[in-house]
Amino acid sequence: MGKAFWVTVLALGLMVSGTRGQSQSQGSAAGVSPNAASSASGEGMPMSKPVVPAGPLKITYGDETSEWTPATLAALPHKTITVFNEHAKVNQTYSGVELMELLKKLGVPEKPHGKEFRLYLVAEGSDGYQVVYSVGEVTPDVHDATILVADAMDGKALAGTGPVQLVATGEKRPARWARNLVAIRVKTAE
Repeated sequence: MGKAFWVTVLALGLMVSGTRGQSQSQGSAAGVSPNAASSASGEGMPMSKPVVPAGPLKITYGDETSEWTPATLAALPHKTITVFNEHAKVNQTYSGVELMELLKKLGVPEKPHGKEFRLYLVAEGSDGYQVVYSVGEVTPDVHDATILVADAMDGKALAGTGPVQLVATGEKRPARWARNLVAIRVKTAE
């Protein structure tokens, strides 16, 4: 076997071991999005997966589905929140639509009772990173936190984190912020 073959094998081995280390230190078990990009507005951590361009945000609940683009979201009332990003060590101001406003259009209860508290949602970024929230966490009637589908940070359209991003107040670190947000599926726990 030639020298070029062994150089390729060595390079692939280094890439695989480097990827394993990244996924172990950055995977969901560590609570850090694998789509964290190094930028002034990001987490300041290297990416373990390439960022896939985001399409429209698709939200599903039962048989109901809605799709949201930056243009359709821009037409809705916006809320602004300021949160401390533990990874970037800065305060960031996000603007966007409250998640509950989008969910209630599909029939998700604004004031859940009894068995409705079995509802939860899975939010997913274009790179496959997923986070889970209970309906109680996204409902202002139950929980004090604000959860936005943000389309702007510090007065500018999001750059490098996709056209929309899920952002939440009341969390010690941004582990459940989903960038390049493409899907939210509302499900019922068994």
